[in-house]
Amino acid sequence: MTPTTGSSSPSKWARLTCLATLLLSATLPTLTQGFYLPGVAPTEYKDFDPVPLMVNALTPGSDSELKSVIPYDYYDPLFNFCQPEGGPISQPESLGSILFGDRIWDSPFKIYMLAPLNCKTLCTREVTAVQAQFINSRIKENYVVNWLIDGLPVGHLRSAKSKDQEKQLYTMGFPLGVDAGRENPWFNNHYEIEIDYHKNIQKDKLRVVGITVNPISVQEPIADKEACGSKEGEPMPPMILSEKGTTTVKFTYSVKWTEVRTAWATRWDKYLLVGEPRIHWFSLVNSIIIVFFLTGMVAMVLLRALHKDISRYNQQEAQEDFQEDFGWKLVHGDIFRTPAYPMLLSIIVGNGSQMFLMASITILFAALGFLSPSNRGSLATVMIVFYMFFGVVAGFISARFYKMFGGESWKSNVIGTAFLFPSVIFGSSVALNFFLIGAGSSAAVPFGTLVGLVALWFLVSTPLSVLGSYLGFQRPKIENPVRANQIPRQIPDQVFYLRPIPSMLIGGILPFGAIFIELYFILNSIWFHKIYYVFGFLFLVFGVLILTCAEVTILMCYFHLCAEDYHWWWRAFFTSGASAVYIFLYSVMYYFTTLQIKSFTSVVLYFGWTAIMSAMFFVLSGAIGFFSTFAFVRKIYGSIKID
Repeated sequence: MTPTTGSSSPSKWARLTCLATLLLSATLPTLTQGFYLPGVAPTEYKDFDPVPLMVNALTPGSDSELKSVIPYDYYDPLFNFCQPEGGPISQPESLGSILFGDRIWDSPFKIYMLAPLNCKTLCTREVTAVQAQFINSRIKENYVVNWLIDGLPVGHLRSAKSKDQEKQLYTMGFPLGVDAGRENPWFNNHYEIEIDYHKNIQKDKLRVVGITVNPISVQEPIADKEACGSKEGEPMPPMILSEKGTTTVKFTYSVKWTEVRTAWATRWDKYLLVGEPRIHWFSLVNSIIIVFFLTGMVAMVLLRALHKDISRYNQQEAQEDFQEDFGWKLVHGDIFRTPAYPMLLSIIVGNGSQMFLMASITILFAALGFLSPSNRGSLATVMIVFYMFFGVVAGFISARFYKMFGGESWKSNVIGTAFLFPSVIFGSSVALNFFLIGAGSSAAVPFGTLVGLVALWFLVSTPLSVLGSYLGFQRPKIENPVRANQIPRQIPDQVFYLRPIPSMLIGGILPFGAIFIELYFILNSIWFHKIYYVFGFLFLVFGVLILTCAEVTILMCYFHLCAEDYHWWWRAFFTSGASAVYIFLYSVMYYFTTLQIKSFTSVVLYFGWTAIMSAMFFVLSGAIGFFSTFAFVRKIYGSIKID
């Protein structure tokens, strides 16, 4: 085989680089902002039309620290909030919304379009000592109350500096009470509700475009021209719940309407503003630098050294004098030897392909704005749906590789692909659900929802996986470029950094380094119940992750082959999959540096869900490394002449 000349390569790559730069500069402004489609039709009101206020679960949240991960139902008897006449009515929710802990009910609030209210009494409650202890504990854990009006989450404003400007950012929910290091915290029982509306001149209709709540703790609310919580201009004593006896609590609320220019289609922008855009850009630049570094390594080590090796090997075949093989060609007779546990490898590669496609399509849809934040739980719902339908890919990939490995227990392969990995994830989730049930949390998934998930698994994902396996086994066997020798070659002693565990850990740190900054924002979104909607950044970072996993795994595989170590099948999967180990370790560091969780149940839930997410990322990133290395090995050994 004669080496090809590459005189035009620099100019070709220069043109491609310029084109990529132009496309990137044109699309980055859209991709890196919270772009979304409205998702639902606007609700239009006339003067004095009722505007329903819905209530959601109370969640632990704070701008600085998190002390619990257990949400509670708004109408939990221990909170003793006011209820509508006839009892609260549950609102319909999506599958993803239920899994993420949303429990939406109607409320006794009477709000009418453009009708201001001042210190209207909602109800009066007798709070017992047990209830007071529970409420005070939740206030000390920074719990927030979550309401919804016209699909928008009610929140409060907080200041955030961006460059030299100070912006007002929305934070979902408002504090249940005030804990300033006092023995008895203040309980917020009066709500100053300010609703922004936009007038559609063409239709002469009104639309809700923003809601903020200023909660106040007041012992005896008294109506006043200025405010409900004052008497003759002086603030009233706060509401303190006694933990030794019964406390009478009067709930009141006021409503103020403000006309704004904000259009209905952009009303979510205030929730989706990126508080730290520079850090996101730094994350993206950091990831791109890592990719450029790895790409340079691949170009230098592989394209040059490997090209010379292939040319030299093929030239030696044409010579009459026999010369012994050297380098990575020495292991050509063992490179495609069947790996250990071929059944398990084919199964997790198939499941990793399923996870990869699910994540790729979901992030793409979100980056293009199809997953509107107004459709609560749409992200989780779409992920589950895509995962179920991509079961056919898992079955097909698993069957193809198992057949290539020479496996004969095809029934076990079909069953394992459909049930092994999903059973681990589902079983772990159910186990954690029992902890939520024991804590009386609203995040505990109802039995009916669990039955629905099992039905999706058995009636959608499993038949598709079986169909994929059938199609895979019907296809011809994948033929390798070279045959495996009868007697395996002895592997020489490896240097320390090329031994299995060190090499995997070295390979896994680079993909993690490409995503760890964005991972911080994702963890904040999950545990602090914030809206994450910079999917443009996530889309680009995910692309960088794919390139990093592929390149680092190929590099490590090349180094192992040059050291005459041909056990690459499992190592290719674990090298890129090892980044999941660093994600879990980073989550441990995040726990000790950012969170203030102390209760046993919260700790179990945090580390349990972290372990599940790490396991899912392990099979996803492992599949990327496996496929890239598989293509690389077939390419280089198919390019040399073997007797």
